[in-house]
Amino acid sequence: MGEWFIAQNALTVMAVGVAFFTLLYAGTGLLSVLLSRVVLPHIGHGRRLDPRPVTGEQLRRELRASASSILIFGIGLVVPWGLLRLGWAGLAVDPPWWQVAIEIGVLFLWNELHFYLNHRLLHTRPMRRFHAMHHRSHVPTPWSTYAFHPVEAAMLGSVPLIPMLLHDFSFAALMTLPVLSIALNNLGHSNYEASRDAPARGWLGASRRHHLHHACYHGNYGFLLEVFDRMFGSVIPLDAADRNIARHTGHGTTEVSR
Repeated sequence: MGEWFIAQNALTVMAVGVAFFTLLYAGTGLLSVLLSRVVLPHIGHGRRLDPRPVTGEQLRRELRASASSILIFGIGLVVPWGLLRLGWAGLAVDPPWWQVAIEIGVLFLWNELHFYLNHRLLHTRPMRRFHAMHHRSHVPTPWSTYAFHPVEAAMLGSVPLIPMLLHDFSFAALMTLPVLSIALNNLGHSNYEASRDAPARGWLGASRRHHLHHACYHGNYGFLLEVFDRMFGSVIPLDAADRNIARHTGHGTTEVSR
């Protein structure tokens, strides 16, 4: 598969990339909606985090912005393709399964660090205007996972480049990276905590942490892992959004911090 990818021309790479990211976005979004709106509530497992309604205008805005991001991600595949064509990066040839597994683990950790650093940068004064589009969704949805300004999309889409320059990864591991990224992105934007315990801890608490980020703006810049927020003191308290949500719903204490 890697040899096929390298052998294609730039237009084919861009077309395949756009199709690939479109399927990823639509497939993971629909699966997330099915699980968080139908399956899990039906069996009584977990809870919705932010009860505020999502408007049709928000969903349309998210879909428009996501279409732009998909184009950037898809067309942007010519950059790693170009690195391979120029010989600046390479692919592992017939690596054993354990090497692929280790590479996936390394890329997962790199994705977490890359996201935290870029996300923190996007919250600085010079860059926050590029992140404002994403934060117009005060209540996250599965369709806000790719709802980025083009600058933010380009920043987040650069995640495989540095690793590719440092090591010859297997094609399978590199292909797993965007799948892992959007799966984690959907978990964070599902507005649903799929856990019997409230609040959930560890990776199951990722949706609550990112819900708080959307509701409060500052803090919780990490994604699946909380380690970098703890290291750099950017953890949002669990009850930080209660007052803001209650003001919009007309209720007192919300379920968010219970």
